[in-house]
Amino acid sequence: MARNATLLAAFGLIGSFSLAKANDELIKLEKEPGQWVMQNKNYANTRYSELNQINTKNVSHLRLAWSFSTGALRGHEGGPLVVGTTMYVHSAYPNHVYALDLTQKPYAIKWQYTPVQNSQAVAVACCDVVNRGLAYANGKIFMVTLDGQVIALDANTGKELWKAKHADVTKGETITGAPLVVKDKVLVGVSGGEFGVRGRVGAYDINTGNRVWLAYSQGPDEEVLIDSDFNKEFPQHGGPGDGTKTWPGEQWKLGGGTTWGWYSYDPALDLFYYGTGNPGTWNAEQRKGGDNKWSCTIFARRPDTGKARWAYQMTPWDAWDYDGINEMILPDLTVKGKKTPCLVHFDRNGFAYVLDRRTGQLIEAQPFVYENWAKEISKENDRPVEIPEKRTKQGVDTKGICPNSMGGKDQQPAAFSPQTGLFYVPTNNMCMNYEGVEATYTAGAPYVGANVLMYSGHEGKDDYYGAFICYDALKGKRVWEIHEHFPVWSGPVVTAGGLAFYGTMDGWFKAVDIKTGKVLWQQKLGSGIIGNPITFLGPDKKQYVAVYSGVGGWFGIAVAQNLPPDDPYAGLGAVGVAYQAGLPKATTIGGELYVFSLE
Repeated sequence: MARNATLLAAFGLIGSFSLAKANDELIKLEKEPGQWVMQNKNYANTRYSELNQINTKNVSHLRLAWSFSTGALRGHEGGPLVVGTTMYVHSAYPNHVYALDLTQKPYAIKWQYTPVQNSQAVAVACCDVVNRGLAYANGKIFMVTLDGQVIALDANTGKELWKAKHADVTKGETITGAPLVVKDKVLVGVSGGEFGVRGRVGAYDINTGNRVWLAYSQGPDEEVLIDSDFNKEFPQHGGPGDGTKTWPGEQWKLGGGTTWGWYSYDPALDLFYYGTGNPGTWNAEQRKGGDNKWSCTIFARRPDTGKARWAYQMTPWDAWDYDGINEMILPDLTVKGKKTPCLVHFDRNGFAYVLDRRTGQLIEAQPFVYENWAKEISKENDRPVEIPEKRTKQGVDTKGICPNSMGGKDQQPAAFSPQTGLFYVPTNNMCMNYEGVEATYTAGAPYVGANVLMYSGHEGKDDYYGAFICYDALKGKRVWEIHEHFPVWSGPVVTAGGLAFYGTMDGWFKAVDIKTGKVLWQQKLGSGIIGNPITFLGPDKKQYVAVYSGVGGWFGIAVAQNLPPDDPYAGLGAVGVAYQAGLPKATTIGGELYVFSLE
């Protein structure tokens, strides 16, 4: 205890500390505007900062304060953490981690750590060798590696404290999603849905690294960890046994449902929330026979046991690769005149969902992008009303499906401003042709089962591929939008200064007025931006804004991996659409952290 108190003093943190209540520390720190201690700012994933030194009146005076090379040149997703007076920076593979002392102008490197990894992970990573960031708690930094390790480091010294193995690259399993600490556990997902991986979430003791529980996305109830009160209020959303009986035979064993997105937590309800990915394979006819639960699903689980309290499936029997892994934002919204604890989720399938996060009750579901695969989400049974001609089939090239497999948006997280009650959403504007093909499973080999050709939105009629939008989730309407030539793959930060900061894939870092969408400031960076900006107070009490530059991710894989334009189906369809949009001529690879302040 004395040692931990010393560590906290070294970080400049104030307040008591208990080994058994790491979440209490994070609950306190997430409320301090000057720090950024979780990837999405807080447990509610709002990405909202109360800082207002930089605001709509003075943002035009924003200038580069300093920059830092991460030592890696692939896609840089996520963002740095700021705990006390230390910034923690991460990179794409090989997953470097740096601790920067911000009391030294502009910084001094306190320590650096690079894990020893199995390089085979690079070959089986689906859509670039990205990493979505670090977690902090209890004087420790928690990281995951592409080859499937979970590692705890001493936050003050960088010393390796423990490591555990969570994924097996020989089976095509990797880890790209950021961990989240809840209480005395670090929650970790798995990637690899295109390799027949069976999705799951694990909880590891933050002090020992011992695994506490493991919850699968599909399979027998005892492995999915279905609780006794599961979906009791809304049994139409599914129930016991569905993790196997909604699949043909034992296809659930290769069923995908990977868990590489973002996690959120409600301390009052003691539930954490996350989404599961597409079912395996992409060829829906090989999975014919039911909804393929619990792929493309929002789960609410109890962190102490992993038991599932409720689950809601957005895309039953998915035939389009509409992963449900996008973030769950947890605002309290006024629904029919009553303040309601909500969960807001902008899904790959193009619909924005508002649920009661206590029970999984569907409150609203409306398109937030152009989509043509479903007429609506039914008010009677909470299921999509499909347009039959847009359901993909084996041996048939189904044309003009919107959105494409990258979705109305991919993992890039949205933000919520309590000032406006509105959401600020990075979106894609793309469609596709999709042909299911028979896939044969071999451990560690691709298990995709589809040929996909991608192009711009509105069945290829548009001349832009993305937009940054302001969205009213309860009304199901856009308030304003900014068309961007490329998909917006950067999760914004919104501030009490009335600003939203986000980046573009051709390298523009922008600040816009959250009320009007007017661009008030922009700066060209060295590479495309797919990272999520943060804002914090330095030791000098000045407000700073930081963002990674380093193009990559699924849409950017042609640039990140220097792929030729010969095969438009390569990169799961990304190569064709990236060259069509002109991304290889708009930016180059990079790996840099940029930090801005007022001049």
